[in-house]
Amino acid sequence: VVLPVTQWAEETGTTTSLEGRVLLRRRALTPPPGVRTDLQLLHGLAALLGHEKGFPPDPEEVFDELRRASAGGPADYSGITYRRIAAEDGVFWPCPEEGHPGTPRLFLDRFATEDGRARFVPVVHRPAGEETDAEYPVLLTTGRVVAQYQSGAQTRRVAELNEAAPGPFVELHPRLAERVGVEDGELLAVVSRRGRAVAPARVTDAIRADTVFMPFHWPGEGRANNLTNPALDPTSRMPEFKVCAVRLERAG
Repeated sequence: VVLPVTQWAEETGTTTSLEGRVLLRRRALTPPPGVRTDLQLLHGLAALLGHEKGFPPDPEEVFDELRRASAGGPADYSGITYRRIAAEDGVFWPCPEEGHPGTPRLFLDRFATEDGRARFVPVVHRPAGEETDAEYPVLLTTGRVVAQYQSGAQTRRVAELNEAAPGPFVELHPRLAERVGVEDGELLAVVSRRGRAVAPARVTDAIRADTVFMPFHWPGEGRANNLTNPALDPTSRMPEFKVCAVRLERAG
């Protein structure tokens, strides 16, 4: 079941920024007729299931519940109110009581360890989990383009963004393009030990001659994640999606 809900500019609520500032988002637009907020839908569904109370549709009431639930914990919102957020242009989390000034800088006095000291992890350079060789002589790196976001599930629904960035591509240096025998705009296959992706070549001297770049916003035959290496960093456990070994083949 798919139910239409308001979007971020059509509803009021709070958001906590990356700097830890709790901000108030005020509704800027009136939603279309019949479109309700997530909270209103949850309230209605709960009522249909026999729970008239406990799922309030008012965002400030829900925020007050968060304040009570987080009180005394590391993520303490109990001292933050809508009134304070509006008056102070945001309040820094954690804030354990209404008279507390908030915490603009975490760990200023101590870290969240038994002795209060930070834990440093020594980092020694090691090569990528997969290096180039005779069979896969080129490095692939993946990333974003300005007009699309993450998997593209939302941005690819916007005609203006699709016009600016209509599909995947393979960015490569002119010397590498000459070696492969491909010209700008021709279909190029990128092959790794895990899969194959096909997209138009984009020839540019803004990239190294031993590396190609593909954006990861599109599904289908141009899906960059067909190629990426799931190897994990031994300390952070982050996957090594930014580098793997590939070979190039003309696909046209």
